[in-house]
Amino acid sequence: MSSNDHLMHNYGRLPVRFVRGEGAWLWDDRDRRYLDALSGIAVCGLGHAHPAVSEAICDQARTLVHTSNLYEIPLQEALAEALCSRTGLDRAFFCNSGAEANEAAIKLARLHARGRGIAKPQILVMENSFHGRTLATLTATGNLKVQAGFEPLVEGFTRVPYNDLDAVRRAASEVEGVVAVLVEPVQGEGGIQVPASDYLAGLRALCDEHGWLLMLDEIQTGIGRTGQWFAFQHAGILPDVLTLAKGLGNGFPIGACLARGAAAELFQPGHHGTTFGGNPLGCRTALAVLETMEREQLPARAERLGRQLLAGFRTRLENTAGVIDIRGHGLLLAIALDRPCGDLVKRALERGLLINVTAQSVIRLLPPLIFTDEQGDELIETVCALVTDFLQEA
Repeated sequence: MSSNDHLMHNYGRLPVRFVRGEGAWLWDDRDRRYLDALSGIAVCGLGHAHPAVSEAICDQARTLVHTSNLYEIPLQEALAEALCSRTGLDRAFFCNSGAEANEAAIKLARLHARGRGIAKPQILVMENSFHGRTLATLTATGNLKVQAGFEPLVEGFTRVPYNDLDAVRRAASEVEGVVAVLVEPVQGEGGIQVPASDYLAGLRALCDEHGWLLMLDEIQTGIGRTGQWFAFQHAGILPDVLTLAKGLGNGFPIGACLARGAAAELFQPGHHGTTFGGNPLGCRTALAVLETMEREQLPARAERLGRQLLAGFRTRLENTAGVIDIRGHGLLLAIALDRPCGDLVKRALERGLLINVTAQSVIRLLPPLIFTDEQGDELIETVCALVTDFLQEA
């Protein structure tokens, strides 16, 4: 019996055990070093064991870890203020994960529908989206592979193509009871799909025209990764509802659902809650993350380094047969191939590099925002060599 025999088989794990990390580096149990260009899937924007975050966790753990949401929590109030001041939204609800944050958004849409007298509300969601793995969020997710085996799914979602405003206009006239649009500003799991620059503004206008809530899932794009604190800030609009997680705690599990205007007043006592969400330890950690990001100007760093990496990959790979697109936004980067390339993840691991492949044929790169220029050069060199060797074998 191996040490894995008592774990459920819901993960396909690679044969490596990491035991410590520092910055953009991880070390396994044989003391081999790896460059982390995945950041725990966009979680560790500050890298591993950042001193400011570690100190905040240790100090708060020595002081007070948890109190119930039955009581006032000053650190939760401080974190809500910090997020509202950076987003322009009004109120925050804290939870433990991105899926929980999106569940809260979906419930806000249902309450919005009730206020409009709509008995069977519909939320417009996008093809190839990813919103989580709870029953409601996997229903909202536009990936049949994620949904398979869990039917019957939750009612109330209508799917339209991503980056297609005409499809949303058609839904407005053809689908009864639409109350909200739930969308990622950049689709991450769907292959780092970057929409047209006027897409979010177009959705904002359609939501205003029809009285819908615009709900943005920034669980992967938020907390500086695209070059602004939040991806919607590139578009010059405000959402009604915003969901966050991943980079908010730099590895500590915390999520948030923010809202503004009438949407911020929908939840009343008894409508929604969580046991652990927004406890003092989580909120102190997230505050340390935000303060560090601001002090070190990391959103701007993500934008600059993202441009450098894109340029480097394009210079090396743009005319390579089998490479069909190189795209990204900030430090959400993708190299799309014309064939399945999941094997590259293991090959990269063997060369001491952590990457990811999504949508079967898209190399997804999510390096921490503290990546140095030298680490960026190493990433370009290693990935380009891997891709070139892989394509030449076929």
